[in-house]
Amino acid sequence: MRIAAVCGSFHQKEIQRMLEYAKDEANSKNAEICEIIWVPGSMEVPLALERLLKKKDIDAAITLGIIELGETQHGLVMGQAVIRSIIELQIKHGKPIGLGIIGPGAEEHHVEPRLEPHARSAVSAVITMSK
Repeated sequence: MRIAAVCGSFHQKEIQRMLEYAKDEANSKNAEICEIIWVPGSMEVPLALERLLKKKDIDAAITLGIIELGETQHGLVMGQAVIRSIIELQIKHGKPIGLGIIGPGAEEHHVEPRLEPHARSAVSAVITMSK
């Protein structure tokens, strides 16, 4: 199984760690993270997914990112819009997308304990949904 990853670069250090967990999870299940696209933020995730899911050699995709708690509701609104777009892209392309986005509303103390489980769960979800 060939899985693409769309990664938010705003928290690159943390997302790089998530990507390593995702690769490990994929390898343990005879799959591979074969293509990685770094995007500036959550707003750009749907377009990157659209481009990747059009490719015949991509079976699934995962998204890795963090939407922090801000002073306004921007993160919440953005998170809802992005997740809705991700759901629509799954249906449109008939390919699973694993959600490894921490938040919206993530505070600093929320991030560390969620890096590994969110990354591994995103990979596990697409493998399960591909069966």
